[in-house]
Amino acid sequence: MAQFSTWEEEYQDPKLVTKKAEPQNDTLRFFKYLKKEANLELSHLHVLDLGSGTGRNANYLAGLGNMVVGLEISNTAIGIAVERAKILNIQKNVKYLKQSIGVKYPFADEYFDLVLDVTSSNSLNEKERGVYLREVQRTLKNGGYFFVRALCKDADKNAKNLLKVSPGPEKDTYFMKDLNLIERVFSEEDFRKIYGAYFKIKKISKRSGYTRFDGQNYKRNYLLAYLQKEPV
Repeated sequence: MAQFSTWEEEYQDPKLVTKKAEPQNDTLRFFKYLKKEANLELSHLHVLDLGSGTGRNANYLAGLGNMVVGLEISNTAIGIAVERAKILNIQKNVKYLKQSIGVKYPFADEYFDLVLDVTSSNSLNEKERGVYLREVQRTLKNGGYFFVRALCKDADKNAKNLLKVSPGPEKDTYFMKDLNLIERVFSEEDFRKIYGAYFKIKKISKRSGYTRFDGQNYKRNYLLAYLQKEPV
């Protein structure tokens, strides 16, 4: 329940998340990749948005004519996402479910064409991460795509400092005391090993960004992974 209360408080009084309604630039670049490199039109698809937050990506894709499901544990975030969908008149195309992304999903095998994880799984523990990876693989269609933006520790002084001064209970985790939150960061080598066991890695890149917390800007490094379930 600690994870639920942490994110509920975060969406009620944001310190890390933003109030923006538009998709992140990293996600938009992935969508362009799908159209140009994978010849996949972003319409009439079944999409799963993991940790959907206030609906930035789910509502955008629903507006393009896709059928989207968002999994989210914060009631406040779901309420905002649903209200935004009503304003956009896309509520028939998007559904939000209150559920952790680290437990079994209520969907049939090979149901989704596309799955998104935009910095959502970093707060899972290793047991939950195993469930999440198996469930994405199970519910994603053969040949379907999976986008992951994960926290990267490579060349990230802030992350490495947190790992040193406030280590978490598992490998490459740290405890953010002010938020009561444990996060996992990945080296590219570890990410490839873990995710490559389930999906074909089409492309991995790195990007730096800044998060504002307690009045200060903190640099964060990200891994941007374009993954695919092997076609049969």
